[in-house]
Amino acid sequence: MIHESAKIHPSAVIEDGVIIGANVTVGPFTYIATGVEIGEGTEVMSHVVIKGPTVIGKDNRIFPFAIVGEECQDKKFSGEATRLEIGDRNVIRESVQIHRGTTQDKGVTVVGNDNLLCVNAHIAHDVVVGNHTHIGNNSILGGHVTVGDYAGVMALSAIHPFCTVGAYSYIGGCSAVVQDVPPYVLAQGNHAKPFGLNIVGLQRNGFEKPELHAIRRAYKEIYRSGKTLAEVKPVLAEMAKDWPSVGRFSELLDNSERGIIR
Repeated sequence: MIHESAKIHPSAVIEDGVIIGANVTVGPFTYIATGVEIGEGTEVMSHVVIKGPTVIGKDNRIFPFAIVGEECQDKKFSGEATRLEIGDRNVIRESVQIHRGTTQDKGVTVVGNDNLLCVNAHIAHDVVVGNHTHIGNNSILGGHVTVGDYAGVMALSAIHPFCTVGAYSYIGGCSAVVQDVPPYVLAQGNHAKPFGLNIVGLQRNGFEKPELHAIRRAYKEIYRSGKTLAEVKPVLAEMAKDWPSVGRFSELLDNSERGIIR
Protein backbone atom coordinates (compact mmCIF):
# COMPACT_ATOMS: atom_id res chain seq x y z
CA MET A 1 0.00 0.00 0.00
CA ILE A 2 1.51 3.29 -1.11
CA HIS A 3 0.02 6.54 0.20
CA GLU A 4 -1.24 8.85 -2.51
CA SER A 5 1.06 11.64 -1.36
CA ALA A 6 4.23 9.53 -1.67
CA LYS A 7 6.59 10.38 -4.52
CA ILE A 8 8.11 7.30 -6.12
CA HIS A 9 10.62 7.66 -8.97
CA PRO A 10 9.55 5.67 -12.04
CA SER A 11 12.79 3.65 -12.01
CA ALA A 12 12.36 2.51 -8.41
CA VAL A 13 11.27 -1.10 -7.85
CA ILE A 14 8.63 -1.55 -5.14
CA GLU A 15 7.49 -5.11 -4.54
CA ASP A 16 3.94 -6.08 -3.60
CA GLY A 17 3.05 -5.76 0.05
CA VAL A 18 5.29 -2.78 0.81
CA ILE A 19 3.66 -0.10 2.99
CA ILE A 20 4.76 3.46 2.26
CA GLY A 21 3.36 6.32 4.34
CA ALA A 22 2.38 9.88 3.56
CA ASN A 23 4.92 12.23 2.00
CA VAL A 24 7.59 9.57 1.61
CA THR A 25 9.98 10.05 -1.31
CA VAL A 26 11.79 7.18 -3.05
CA GLY A 27 14.61 8.02 -5.43
CA PRO A 28 15.70 6.46 -8.72
CA PHE A 29 16.95 2.86 -8.92
CA THR A 30 15.99 2.08 -5.34
CA TYR A 31 14.72 -1.42 -4.54
CA ILE A 32 12.23 -2.05 -1.71
CA ALA A 33 11.27 -5.68 -1.06
CA THR A 34 8.12 -7.25 0.34
CA GLY A 35 7.80 -6.94 4.10
CA VAL A 36 9.02 -3.35 4.38
CA GLU A 37 7.04 -0.56 6.06
CA ILE A 38 8.21 3.06 5.76
CA GLY A 39 6.73 5.80 7.93
CA GLU A 40 5.57 9.20 6.78
CA GLY A 41 8.00 11.91 5.77
CA THR A 42 10.94 9.55 5.25
CA GLU A 43 13.28 10.28 2.35
CA VAL A 44 14.83 7.29 0.58
CA MET A 45 17.36 8.51 -1.96
CA SER A 46 18.70 6.78 -5.08
CA HIS A 47 20.25 3.30 -5.28
CA VAL A 48 19.07 2.19 -1.82
CA VAL A 49 18.19 -1.44 -1.07
CA ILE A 50 15.66 -2.14 1.69
CA LYS A 51 14.62 -5.69 2.54
CA GLY A 52 12.28 -7.04 5.16
CA PRO A 53 10.79 -7.72 7.49
CA THR A 54 11.79 -4.12 8.25
CA VAL A 55 9.86 -1.28 9.86
CA ILE A 56 11.21 2.26 9.37
CA GLY A 57 9.65 5.15 11.28
CA LYS A 58 8.97 8.77 10.42
CA ASP A 59 11.16 11.51 8.97
CA ASN A 60 14.27 9.43 8.36
CA ARG A 61 16.77 10.22 5.61
CA ILE A 62 18.43 7.28 3.86
CA PHE A 63 21.28 8.20 1.51
CA PRO A 64 22.45 6.46 -1.68
CA PHE A 65 23.79 2.91 -1.64
CA ALA A 66 22.63 2.17 1.90
CA ILE A 67 21.67 -1.49 2.45
CA VAL A 68 18.90 -1.70 5.04
CA GLY A 69 17.36 -4.91 6.37
CA GLU A 70 19.59 -7.34 4.52
CA GLU A 71 20.12 -10.81 5.98
CA CYS A 72 23.02 -11.07 8.40
CA GLN A 73 26.54 -12.41 7.87
CA ASP A 74 26.26 -14.95 10.70
CA LYS A 75 27.05 -18.44 9.36
CA LYS A 76 24.31 -19.89 11.56
CA PHE A 77 21.64 -17.89 9.75
CA SER A 78 19.55 -20.08 7.48
CA GLY A 79 16.69 -17.87 6.38
CA GLU A 80 14.73 -17.58 9.63
CA ALA A 81 12.10 -14.87 9.95
CA THR A 82 14.03 -12.13 11.72
CA ARG A 83 13.52 -8.39 11.46
CA LEU A 84 14.85 -4.85 11.67
CA GLU A 85 13.21 -1.94 13.49
CA ILE A 86 14.28 1.66 12.86
CA GLY A 87 12.75 4.59 14.72
CA ASP A 88 12.26 8.23 13.72
CA ARG A 89 14.47 11.07 12.46
CA ASN A 90 17.56 9.00 11.82
CA VAL A 91 20.15 9.97 9.22
CA ILE A 92 21.56 6.92 7.47
CA ARG A 93 24.40 8.03 5.23
CA GLU A 94 25.94 6.54 2.09
CA SER A 95 26.73 2.80 2.02
CA VAL A 96 25.61 2.14 5.58
CA GLN A 97 24.69 -1.52 6.12
CA ILE A 98 22.09 -2.55 8.71
CA HIS A 99 21.35 -6.26 9.00
CA ARG A 100 18.36 -8.08 10.47
CA GLY A 101 18.65 -10.13 13.67
CA THR A 102 19.14 -13.84 14.30
CA THR A 103 17.07 -16.41 16.15
CA GLN A 104 20.10 -17.15 18.32
CA ASP A 105 19.47 -13.80 20.03
CA LYS A 106 16.47 -11.48 20.04
CA GLY A 107 15.62 -12.03 16.39
CA VAL A 108 15.66 -8.28 15.81
CA THR A 109 18.13 -5.48 15.17
CA VAL A 110 17.00 -2.13 16.60
CA VAL A 111 17.98 1.45 15.75
CA GLY A 112 16.21 4.03 17.92
CA ASN A 113 15.53 7.71 17.20
CA ASP A 114 17.64 10.71 16.16
CA ASN A 115 20.81 8.79 15.33
CA LEU A 116 23.49 9.71 12.82
CA LEU A 117 24.99 6.68 11.08
CA CYS A 118 27.89 7.98 9.01
CA VAL A 119 29.27 6.73 5.70
CA ASN A 120 29.88 2.96 5.49
CA ALA A 121 29.01 2.26 9.11
CA HIS A 122 28.13 -1.40 9.68
CA ILE A 123 25.29 -2.28 12.09
CA ALA A 124 25.40 -6.06 12.43
CA HIS A 125 22.73 -8.55 13.47
CA ASP A 126 21.00 -8.19 16.85
CA VAL A 127 22.61 -4.82 17.54
CA VAL A 128 20.64 -2.36 19.64
CA VAL A 129 21.42 1.31 19.00
CA GLY A 130 19.71 3.74 21.39
CA ASN A 131 18.79 7.36 20.71
CA HIS A 132 20.86 10.40 19.74
CA THR A 133 24.00 8.39 18.99
CA HIS A 134 26.77 9.18 16.51
CA ILE A 135 28.26 6.20 14.70
CA GLY A 136 31.23 7.41 12.69
CA ASN A 137 32.48 6.65 9.18
CA ASN A 138 33.54 3.03 8.63
CA SER A 139 32.71 2.05 12.19
CA ILE A 140 31.76 -1.57 12.86
CA LEU A 141 29.24 -2.67 15.47
CA GLY A 142 29.69 -6.45 15.66
CA GLY A 143 26.74 -8.72 16.28
CA HIS A 144 24.83 -8.41 19.56
CA VAL A 145 26.41 -5.02 20.43
CA THR A 146 24.44 -2.49 22.50
CA VAL A 147 25.08 1.25 22.16
CA GLY A 148 23.46 3.48 24.79
CA ASP A 149 21.77 6.83 24.31
CA TYR A 150 23.94 9.80 23.36
CA ALA A 151 27.04 7.62 22.88
CA GLY A 152 29.59 8.31 20.18
CA VAL A 153 31.60 5.74 18.24
CA MET A 154 34.05 7.61 16.07
CA ALA A 155 35.43 6.77 12.65
CA LEU A 156 37.18 3.48 11.92
CA SER A 157 36.37 2.01 15.32
CA ALA A 158 35.32 -1.60 15.81
CA ILE A 159 33.15 -2.90 18.64
CA HIS A 160 33.53 -6.60 19.41
CA PRO A 161 30.38 -8.76 19.45
CA PHE A 162 28.42 -8.83 22.72
CA CYS A 163 30.02 -5.60 23.98
CA THR A 164 28.11 -2.67 25.44
CA VAL A 165 28.97 0.98 24.79
CA GLY A 166 27.38 2.84 27.68
CA ALA A 167 25.19 5.92 27.48
CA TYR A 168 27.00 9.23 26.99
CA SER A 169 30.34 7.47 26.44
CA TYR A 170 32.69 8.41 23.63
CA ILE A 171 34.91 6.05 21.66
CA GLY A 172 37.78 7.84 19.95
CA GLY A 173 38.63 7.14 16.32
CA CYS A 174 40.45 3.97 15.21
CA SER A 175 39.68 2.15 18.47
CA ALA A 176 39.19 -1.57 19.01
CA VAL A 177 36.70 -2.19 21.80
CA VAL A 178 36.76 -5.76 23.11
CA GLN A 179 35.10 -5.20 26.51
CA ASP A 180 32.24 -3.07 27.78
CA VAL A 181 32.70 0.70 27.99
CA PRO A 182 30.92 2.10 31.06
CA PRO A 183 28.57 5.05 30.66
CA TYR A 184 30.08 8.53 30.51
CA VAL A 185 33.59 7.19 29.85
CA LEU A 186 36.02 8.49 27.24
CA ALA A 187 37.91 5.60 25.66
CA GLN A 188 40.38 5.11 22.86
CA GLY A 189 43.07 2.75 21.61
CA ASN A 190 43.73 -0.79 20.46
CA HIS A 191 42.61 -2.25 22.70
CA ALA A 192 40.53 0.66 23.99
CA LYS A 193 41.35 1.96 27.47
CA PRO A 194 39.56 4.54 29.64
CA PHE A 195 40.86 8.10 29.59
CA GLY A 196 38.51 9.79 32.05
CA LEU A 197 34.99 11.04 31.48
CA ASN A 198 33.27 12.49 28.44
CA ILE A 199 32.86 15.81 30.24
CA VAL A 200 32.22 17.87 27.11
CA GLY A 201 29.46 15.52 26.00
CA LEU A 202 27.88 15.53 29.43
CA GLN A 203 27.92 19.32 29.64
CA ARG A 204 26.39 19.62 26.18
CA ASN A 205 23.55 17.38 27.33
CA GLY A 206 22.66 19.38 30.41
CA PHE A 207 24.58 17.68 33.22
CA GLU A 208 25.24 20.24 35.97
CA LYS A 209 28.33 20.45 38.19
CA PRO A 210 26.97 18.60 41.25
CA GLU A 211 25.95 15.64 39.12
CA LEU A 212 29.25 15.73 37.24
CA HIS A 213 31.07 15.60 40.58
CA ALA A 214 29.06 12.54 41.59
CA ILE A 215 29.82 10.81 38.30
CA ARG A 216 33.50 11.68 38.70
CA ARG A 217 33.53 10.15 42.20
CA ALA A 218 31.96 6.99 40.81
CA TYR A 219 34.57 6.83 38.05
CA LYS A 220 37.35 7.14 40.62
CA GLU A 221 35.83 4.33 42.68
CA ILE A 222 35.95 2.05 39.64
CA TYR A 223 39.30 3.03 38.19
CA ARG A 224 41.45 4.68 40.84
CA SER A 225 40.46 3.36 44.26
CA GLY A 226 42.36 0.09 44.01
CA LYS A 227 39.22 -1.78 45.01
CA THR A 228 37.89 -4.86 43.28
CA LEU A 229 34.66 -4.45 41.34
CA ALA A 230 32.92 -6.52 44.01
CA GLU A 231 34.01 -3.95 46.58
CA VAL A 232 33.01 -1.05 44.34
CA LYS A 233 29.45 -2.23 43.64
CA PRO A 234 27.96 -1.46 47.10
CA VAL A 235 29.61 1.97 47.08
CA LEU A 236 28.04 2.78 43.73
CA ALA A 237 24.66 1.48 44.88
CA GLU A 238 24.77 3.82 47.86
CA MET A 239 25.76 6.79 45.69
CA ALA A 240 22.94 6.02 43.25
CA LYS A 241 20.38 6.69 45.99
CA ASP A 242 21.23 10.39 45.71
CA TRP A 243 22.34 10.41 42.07
CA PRO A 244 20.34 8.03 39.84
CA SER A 245 22.75 8.72 36.98
CA VAL A 246 25.41 6.81 38.93
CA GLY A 247 23.10 3.80 38.76
CA ARG A 248 24.08 3.36 35.11
CA PHE A 249 27.52 2.25 36.32
CA SER A 250 25.95 -0.33 38.62
CA GLU A 251 23.64 -1.61 35.91
CA LEU A 252 26.53 -2.24 33.53
CA LEU A 253 28.69 -3.92 36.17
CA ASP A 254 25.82 -6.22 37.13
CA ASN A 255 25.04 -7.23 33.54
CA SER A 256 28.40 -7.20 31.78
CA GLU A 257 29.16 -10.34 29.78
CA ARG A 258 32.72 -9.48 28.77
CA GLY A 259 33.87 -7.30 31.66
CA ILE A 260 34.71 -3.62 31.41
CA ILE A 261 37.68 -1.89 29.84
CA ARG A 262 40.48 -1.25 32.33
